[in-house]
Amino acid sequence: MVRKENNGIWITLKETIAAHHEDVFACLTTADGLTRWLTLAAEVDLRKGGTMKLGWDSKFRRSFEVPILDFDPGGKVTWGWPVGLDDEAVPIEWVVTPESEEGARVIHRHGPFIDNSDMILVAANDAESWRWYMCNLRTVLEAKVDMRKERPL
Repeated sequence: MVRKENNGIWITLKETIAAHHEDVFACLTTADGLTRWLTLAAEVDLRKGGTMKLGWDSKFRRSFEVPILDFDPGGKVTWGWPVGLDDEAVPIEWVVTPESEEGARVIHRHGPFIDNSDMILVAANDAESWRWYMCNLRTVLEAKVDMRKERPL
């Protein structure tokens, strides 16, 4: 969902995944986990102030670094995600909590985006992309199917 809040435009996506919450959180915080559903290569310095180097090919020819703005090993990590043409970073907060019977609840909050027409378009595009990637995270963990191979974005 994309909506306007007091400090700008926010994307909020929620997903319940039938997998242990620690396994889901590892997919957001470790190189092995990230390459299961998001990128083809990753290096992670997991700490507040650390970085993630994300490679869109296995040899890091197409890559960028994402700062880790906050980290709580209990299930919360915040990335500084590049958006727009100038690669301005907009935070993405991931929160993973246990769901007693259903596995893990994942909440993705991305924002605030500046409230202007250009950034609203960027936010809408990011919302669509992140929805696809969250579905891929779910299918990788639940069905052991990576949609990047079956139906690339």
